Amino acid sequence: MRAVETSPGETGPVRLQHLVDGRWRDGAGAAYTDVNPARPSRSVAAGTEASAEDAVAAVAAARRAAPGWSGTPYHERAAVLVRAAALVEAAAERWGAELAAEEGKTRPEGVGEVRRAAEILRYCAGEADREAGEVYASPRRGERILVTRRPVGVVLVVTPFNFPIAIPAWKIAPALVHGNTVVWKPASTVPLLAVRLASALHDAGLPPGVLNLVVAGGRTGGALVHHPGVDAVTFTGSTAVGRAIAASCAARGVPVQAEMGGKNAAVVLADADLDLAAEQVLLGAFRSTGQKCTATSRLVVERAVADEFVAEIARRADALVVGDPLVDGVQMGPLVSAAAAEAVGAGVTAAVRQGARPRTTREHLPGGDLAEGFFAPPAVLELDSTDPVIWREELFGPVLAVVRAADPATAFALAADSAYGLAAAVFTTDLGAALDAVDTLDVGVLHVNSETAGADPHVPFGGAKHSGYGPKEQGRASREFFTHTTTVYLRGR
Repeated sequence: MRAVETSPGETGPVRLQHLVDGRWRDGAGAAYTDVNPARPSRSVAAGTEASAEDAVAAVAAARRAAPGWSGTPYHERAAVLVRAAALVEAAAERWGAELAAEEGKTRPEGVGEVRRAAEILRYCAGEADREAGEVYASPRRGERILVTRRPVGVVLVVTPFNFPIAIPAWKIAPALVHGNTVVWKPASTVPLLAVRLASALHDAGLPPGVLNLVVAGGRTGGALVHHPGVDAVTFTGSTAVGRAIAASCAARGVPVQAEMGGKNAAVVLADADLDLAAEQVLLGAFRSTGQKCTATSRLVVERAVADEFVAEIARRADALVVGDPLVDGVQMGPLVSAAAAEAVGAGVTAAVRQGARPRTTREHLPGGDLAEGFFAPPAVLELDSTDPVIWREELFGPVLAVVRAADPATAFALAADSAYGLAAAVFTTDLGAALDAVDTLDVGVLHVNSETAGADPHVPFGGAKHSGYGPKEQGRASREFFTHTTTVYLRGR
């Protein structure tokens, strides 16, 4: 879908189109409306979904474009990313506001995410100046052994709603710079920011068919996963869907990179800087309305400081300003959809029924013209055991479950007791305890004295256990998925 802008005197939603084979066109599917989750009666954008035929055309276009793009020199491919980064950065304020209106995170978070997307594009463009293979000695005279890298081919990119431009950037940019062509299916709840990124790459000079954008529901997405013209799939979303994709692709020998669920714990030990810990745990739990796979959803506090620390976290959560994310001073916006808000409310109710004790007191949500919005109050729930479902299952909202631990060893054991292994945080001033955490916690990302959320483009990102499948994302790790090696035995004669 392309964003067809309204004239200065016009109002109403932006009209969107799809990008297939270098051309913007309407979809042949059902009519689609993208609503503002803070004010659901207001439409942000509208268009028609891609049909199965549109999706097939996108794959065909990517296959036609693949030989030419893979044969384009690295530096020419990188130059497209550099030009796109400049376009993205120049539009950060406007697109960040659109992101806030479409997804629900605050305007500063939205602007920051758009700028991060530009940073990712530039980092990946730097692949053109990094080593592109390896040379090994041969046991035979007159021979060298080269290990070269080639693109995998047509990559299906499936992205979630919660980071509608940053996550697509960290998948699409490495795919493109390494010479792959892309078919991208974003979450249907956030099509406008998908269009913005696709437009930047298209306007930066991508040849037709190298990047194809189709916005559609799950059925069309499933058809793309099963399409014989797709050579690899990179996915971010729920563990259930990620495992289904991995199973389907494994049966056909198609590689999958999946970043899935998380139930991330922060551990606060008695010797920690409690003011720093409170600040960071609050950000990890409630920034982006808790809609991050790396959000802090579990808190383990050493008993010696638990009374003080839990009371402070609850006080700060109660003080958060919840409202329209486009308004200055608002600290937490709505959830992305009515279904998400209902699920969070039901999860809190079930937890209380299972014995959780609410430590926050807020009951009322924004009223007035925000009364219809998809809001949920920030909640801190203390548990007497880890039996309640809320300790183990991802809720994906502004809810923090808390347990107390007698000592550091018990605290680490409680944090590690999870099927997930995406991120964790440890707050301590004891270097030995920090090193114990490194050895004990089986996660893909570990923060010491900072919140669980956060990822930089130059280092690997991804989870362990049920949180990840396949090679890691970002940094140099991304090339392990987007390329394969060819070992060349080279003799002069």
